[in-house]
Parts: sequence; C-alpha cells; structure tokens
Amino acid sequence: MSRSESSSARGGRFLDRFHARLSGFARPATGIVSQPEPRTIGGFARGRQLMAGNFLFAGHLVANPSAAIWDIHLPDRAFEEELHGFAWLDDLAAVGDVTARETAQDWVWRWISRYGRGAGPGWVPDLAGRRLIRWINHALFLLRNRDAGQSEAFYRSLAQQTIFLGRRWKSAAPGLPRFEALAGLVFSGLTLKGMDKHIEPALKALGRECDAQVDLHGGIPTRNPEELLEVFTLLTWVAGALAETERSVPNQLVRATNRIAPTLRTLRHADGSLARFHGGGRGLEGRLDHALANSGVRGRPADGLAMGFARLSAGRTSVIVDASPPPSGKASYNAHASTLAFELTSGRRPLVVNCGSGVSFGRDWRRAGRATPSHSTLSMEGLSSGRLAAPRGPDGREMLVEAPRTVPIEMSHASDGIRFEGGHDGYLRAHGLTHARRLEMTFDGRGLAGEDMLLAIEDADKRRFDKSMDEVRLQGLPYQVRFHIHPEVDAEIDLGGTAISLALKSGEIWIFRHDGRTEMRLDPSVFLEKNRLKPRATKQIVLSSRAMEYATRVRWSLAKAQETPISVRDLVRDEVDLSA
Repeated sequence: MSRSESSSARGGRFLDRFHARLSGFARPATGIVSQPEPRTIGGFARGRQLMAGNFLFAGHLVANPSAAIWDIHLPDRAFEEELHGFAWLDDLAAVGDVTARETAQDWVWRWISRYGRGAGPGWVPDLAGRRLIRWINHALFLLRNRDAGQSEAFYRSLAQQTIFLGRRWKSAAPGLPRFEALAGLVFSGLTLKGMDKHIEPALKALGRECDAQVDLHGGIPTRNPEELLEVFTLLTWVAGALAETERSVPNQLVRATNRIAPTLRTLRHADGSLARFHGGGRGLEGRLDHALANSGVRGRPADGLAMGFARLSAGRTSVIVDASPPPSGKASYNAHASTLAFELTSGRRPLVVNCGSGVSFGRDWRRAGRATPSHSTLSMEGLSSGRLAAPRGPDGREMLVEAPRTVPIEMSHASDGIRFEGGHDGYLRAHGLTHARRLEMTFDGRGLAGEDMLLAIEDADKRRFDKSMDEVRLQGLPYQVRFHIHPEVDAEIDLGGTAISLALKSGEIWIFRHDGRTEMRLDPSVFLEKNRLKPRATKQIVLSSRAMEYATRVRWSLAKAQETPISVRDLVRDEVDLSA
C-alpha cells in the first residue's frame, strides 16, 4: 500500500473511532416504533455448529466449545470482521430454540459490554450497517426474557450505532459497503424511537448510490454476481421495511431493483445458484429465490448480455459465459482474468466450473484463483489474459491490468440450437493472437459443441506472432484449453483414451470428446468455495498443443449419454462440511 493510501486509511480509522465514541453521548433510543419481519435467512446446520463451539468464518475453523465468540483466537482480520458483522446471528435464529436464543443473547450483550463504547474493529460503516440490520431483524428474539437494564443497554447501543452511521456512512467505499451502511441507517430510522430524522437523508443517499452503481442494464462495476445479489437483497429489504411502515419506496430504488432482477435471472444456473465469476460464489442457499420473490419483479431474463455475461440454456442445461472485458480500476481488486470462460450446470448438478475465489485461503490461493488457468477457457502457457498489478488497494489488494479491452460477441441461432461466438485481445500484445471461441448448445440441452481458435488477423499481428515464433525457434507457442470439473463429478478417461466420461451424482453421464488435434489429459485441479477449511480436490480436462500457424483450431464436445434415472429424485444438497 502506498504511503498516501496508508495515511488516508489511518485517518479514516481515527475518524471512525472518534465518532463511535462521540455517539455514545447522544440521547439513546427508548424502544422500537415497529418491528419489521426478519428478512435475513440463516442456516440451521451452521447455527448448530456455532452452539457446539465450531466457529467457521473466512475459511478458518476455530473450535473452542467452552469460549464465548469474543474470547476465541482470531486467525486474521477477515475472520474478525465477519464476527463483528453479526451475520451469524441469522444462523442462531434459524435454530430458534431456548439454547440458541440464550447463546445469541449472551454474545450480543458481551459485545455491548466490550465494544459498545466505540472500541474494536466493528466500528466501520459497512459492518455497523450489517450489524444493525441483524439486531433489528432479531430484536424480539434477543429481548425475550431480558430485564429492563439489559433492554436499555440494547436500545442505547442501537442508537449509538445509528448516530455513528449518520455521521460516517460517506466514508464507506462506493458499492456494496455503502449500500450496507445506508440500508442499516434506513432500518434504524424506521424502527427506533427518536431516530426517524435519519430516514430521508439515508434514502436520498441510497437513491444516488443506485444511480451511480447500478447501470442501465442492471449491472455493477465489479461484475461480481454474488455482490450484485447482495445489493439487490439490501434494496428489497429496504423496500419491504418502507412498505410495512406505509412509506413510499423512492423511484430510484424501484428502478434499480427492476433493472437488477432480470440480470440476476440470467446469471442463475439451472440449479438456482449464481455463476461464480470475479470473486463471487454461488450465493447463500435460498437467498436468490427469496430476494427475487420479495422484489415482486416479474418477467423473463434479460436479452443479450447481462452484466457482461452471456447465457445459453435449453432443457435442464445452462451455460454462462464471461463475454465482456473484466472490471477495471478500483472495481478490479477482486476481478479475475476469465474472459470467454464458461460454467455448465445440468439440472441440479454443476458439471464444468471455474475454480472460484481463493480469498478465504490466503494470498497465494487468491492470486491463483484469479489467473486464467483457473477458469474453463483457453490460456497461453505461462500467461493470463490479464496481469495483476503491484498491490495498491486496501489490505494490499492488486488490480487487474493489461486485460482484454476488445471483446466482440454475437449470439445467434444454429441449425439445431443456440450459438455463441466471441473473441478477446488479451494475448495480442504478447503474441499477436486473438482468442476466439464458438459454443453451440442443442435445443434439447443434451449437447454442447465448442471450438477454440488462436488467430493472427492483421499484418501487425502476424509480425508479432512471427517474432514470438522466432523467440522459441519455431517450436510453436504452447497453449491449453481447460475444463475444470466440479468435485462431485466422477471423471474417467474412456473409449481407449479418446474420450472422458463424466458421471454426476444424479446418475447422468456426459461424454467429453475432442478432434484429436491436441493431447488430452485428466489433471488435478481445485474447487475454491466459502465455508470450507481448504480447497477441495477435483480434476480438470486439459487439451494442450502448440500454435504453429496464423490460425490454430481445436474442436471439442460435451454430450449427455445418459439421463437421470426416473427413480432418482435429485433433491439432496450437502450441508456445511467442517472436515473438508
């Protein structure tokens, strides 16, 4: 981090602490005007694990059955921030029994006692907004059987955090952090006695943020599908809370949710999960469907690209392709070099995936997950289609630079299905080559045919390619086309080495074939996902060869050889696994 950025960050932290302590002298709230319906969704299994003393946050498991949540060892800052955001309160509320309630009450009042006067890392606008929403959502759950003194302390803390947010929300980074801060401020203003003066300023600021961050096509600058879902969810929560108090929803919020909903439908796979691109995961179980239902926005998925992604779907199969330049500037701190990568889901089972975000597993995994070889697309050996710059962002995060800027695409009908065609210039500077990809899905969703090409098109490109060939003594430029397989798919080389069979737990069998122009291997790979202690081992299909001419082509196909047996009801999903 640069000296100026470090100084700015220190100044921001000082102001946060100053206003957190100053807000403690304000008049406290004395109660709740109206109790909103709980809108956040927790996980029963996660709640039971918390009660057993298994604290799984930010990719770390701390097991300490005898300790309160504020007394455990903290592995890193991300773990600590998740604690202070209180999203885990949803999980305890999902259990809902007496023990869960008493556990939640104990941990909330311990936080008030230890941190309530402005201490600790939780006094930043986005965490304060996230925390306020949970406390307000579960106020009745938390206040049951509490005495007058405890209730007063609870309301005093809510008021203090509200006043803090009213003074510091502007310091939250644009995008999701600011949406969280403003949504928390609106919730508090609507709910707490004496805090209604914050409602209108917060709504006006939220409207401006909608106009600035949500584009005309329902996308956000980071192009992170899971982050888009979180923004959408916050807006639906605010709209619902306003409706419950018989207040009108500002037009800017209505327009933003109307734009986002079709985009999210496009980014949803056949199994209901989100496509995993640019640092985003599949989304919390049920969050997407719940948010779409609450929004009241009906209609079909968006035509053409949605936040830069293309969708091919037929039958029970969905394919989602990253079909635009990656985010740039500050929006690229979590961006991946994934242009033209795709994911394929059949029914309720992912088949072809990207490795995902390694942010929960440390710096090295985070960098690896952002590289092109961690995505299901073509990469030149030793190169990604974009480069990670030196650390510049918060916590030393790296921007994505020298990434594709020209990504022409076309969607059309093929003779027996749907066709996607796209290209990008990510390898033009280094080798004079354009990567082009064609995908064709059959109308019944049972087959996907693909062709990947490396093309030197213009005269200048050919000269650059010739120079690269001279540098390797005309031995050719090595490349690989990768297809990362979901860890729950059994992959085996079949048919005498000419194909790979892919068996899903549903009973479906898919067969991968290629045109024989490349070497085909089944190599190790990893699947990076939240709520796991380490990366999951899996496999990847790799087609490798060398580009020797101005035009190099490789063709491949995925075809369903066997349907899910009628007797199998493919409805089971795995719960959180603390051993993997």
